[in-house]
Amino acid sequence: MVGVGLLYQEGYFEQYLNAAGWQQESYPINDYANQPVQPVPNADGSHMTVQVLIADETLTAYVWVADVGRVKLYLLDANHPANSQELRDLTDRLYGGDRRTRIRQEILLGIGGMRVLRQLGLNIAVVHMNEGHSALLALERARQLMQDNPSLSFWEARDILAAGCVYTIHTPVPAGLERFGYDLIDEHFPWLWKALGLTRDEFHDLGREQMGGYDLFSLPVMALKFASGANGVSQLHGEVSRMMWQWLFPDVPEHEVPVGAVTNGVHVQSWISREMGDLFDRYLGPRWRSESSDPEVWKSVEKIPDAELWRTHERRRERMVSFARQRLREQFRARGASPSEVESADEILNPDALTIGFARRFATYKRANLIFRDLERLKRLVNDPHRPVQFVFAGKAHPHDQPGKELIREIARTAADPDLRHAIVFLENYDMTIARYTVQGVDVWLNNPRRPKEASGTSGMKVIYNGGLNCSILDGWWAEAYNPRVGWAIGMGEEYNPGDEDAQDEIESQAFYNVLEQDIIPMFYNRGRDGLPREWLRKVKDSMIELSAFFSTDRMLKEYYERYYHPAYERYTKLTDAGLKTGRGFANWLEHVKDAWEDVEVVDVQVDGDSVNVGESLNVRAVRCRITANIKQKQRASCMWRVALLMLFIASPTQAER
Repeated sequence: MVGVGLLYQEGYFEQYLNAAGWQQESYPINDYANQPVQPVPNADGSHMTVQVLIADETLTAYVWVADVGRVKLYLLDANHPANSQELRDLTDRLYGGDRRTRIRQEILLGIGGMRVLRQLGLNIAVVHMNEGHSALLALERARQLMQDNPSLSFWEARDILAAGCVYTIHTPVPAGLERFGYDLIDEHFPWLWKALGLTRDEFHDLGREQMGGYDLFSLPVMALKFASGANGVSQLHGEVSRMMWQWLFPDVPEHEVPVGAVTNGVHVQSWISREMGDLFDRYLGPRWRSESSDPEVWKSVEKIPDAELWRTHERRRERMVSFARQRLREQFRARGASPSEVESADEILNPDALTIGFARRFATYKRANLIFRDLERLKRLVNDPHRPVQFVFAGKAHPHDQPGKELIREIARTAADPDLRHAIVFLENYDMTIARYTVQGVDVWLNNPRRPKEASGTSGMKVIYNGGLNCSILDGWWAEAYNPRVGWAIGMGEEYNPGDEDAQDEIESQAFYNVLEQDIIPMFYNRGRDGLPREWLRKVKDSMIELSAFFSTDRMLKEYYERYYHPAYERYTKLTDAGLKTGRGFANWLEHVKDAWEDVEVVDVQVDGDSVNVGESLNVRAVRCRITANIKQKQRASCMWRVALLMLFIASPTQAER
């Protein structure tokens, strides 16, 4: 396995807030000499480059490599002296520039990435396209196959290569789907449609999607057409994706749209605290590190004494509070605060209080400000002298997302309220360090997106392994993870119509407060004589035992391999053996079936029994078809057995495969 990406000079921005609470961005330059990347050498020792055509210019990109465990990650860098400044800036910032910049970045990633793999001599059988960003690799892969086999048509190449293409949809939010106007397509791809033997209109049709009354070129549409396997990143997201993309598969029932689901997971050892890891070593043994997807491993959580589990988590909460205070002092100094205000950071947050965390990307649908709809109720909770609650926020808004920035400003201004400043903090410049401290130290992780816009979400998964609990809208991963033993749900999975957002926010904010006041706070502060919250710890253990195995990347990768990678590899190798003879035959067969489909009519289907109940199997004994005169006589026999085989496959896939 190898990965391909882009290497950015400035990457994503560093965040700070001004005195008014507005997000500001700075872009320090990455020094590659101090980064875990190395130049990929040519045979003569020089730095490897790759070239791609961008409109009427040739772009030359350096190739770098990072070792991610045992996987090589190849990264393309457009900052080469042979390029114009405009092209050099393509790998300047992750979210810089306009739509022209974006399509050029994706040409470099998709087309340039496939060329790098070819230059490295890697014979790629299966490609995994994550979102539409890399979808252009499918066209470059077809061009390479046609170049190696001059008599091969584009349509044959597509049908062969689709066998080895997997596509993952990562978002149901339209803003995250890459679509481009046809002016940009015509500017950048005439050379490619000529190389593929396509007309301009045929090329346009590869990604055509109608939006708002006019056509756009959609990379997700093209990716779905080139993939033999596609999936969403949670079970609910799979359902949403089938609904979103049903229009691509006319007359196919929604539940049969060929988009499955592989729920995301997290890399346990990257997110678990050292203290909790040591505790697992003592009571679970070493297998939790190497076999985190085995449910049997996590049953041993029962062996952990409640006192040890609680003290371990308390230490992490104390460290998170200490870290937050240090960061707040730095933030205050950077804003020119007085010495007394800087010193006041040491009085913010209570290391013994119930701590709720919210740290993630600040997209508006994630509703970071939901708890602020009832400030008086919030003030009563955080100022309760016996059962206080406190909140830690962190996250960045997209540089061009003004509504997201307004959410951050609202949180910053609310946190400055004299009645709240001791219990609500916003930590600037969200990164993996802040993420680790928060997921390792909070007691409850809050997640309140607008269902069903959260494709998966992974931040809440990370708290499972650190002794935290989740309280969330039933969206993304939590829709399949939740049961009353392992955490709390906000609402019952309701979905609201467009235009009802304000009512939805009011209902769900009150639902959160009700859960907080009636369940979470009493359970956390209900202590025995030994000072332990036994009922709370029971819930923590149930969360670990029931959720840890499934929501790990170990399970996720095994599922991708078993359901997508290995079947794709088997299909691809069958179609590309014997000089593509099998692949050509398959492509031609597929075209025959498509051409003849309208001329085949199913006249009669004979089944056993007079009725069938939902969920029962149906035994099909015979299917009678009529073939119209439009099919030539010499094709009739061939068509008949193909249709019979197809109908048999519909009735009994296993028998048909034999």
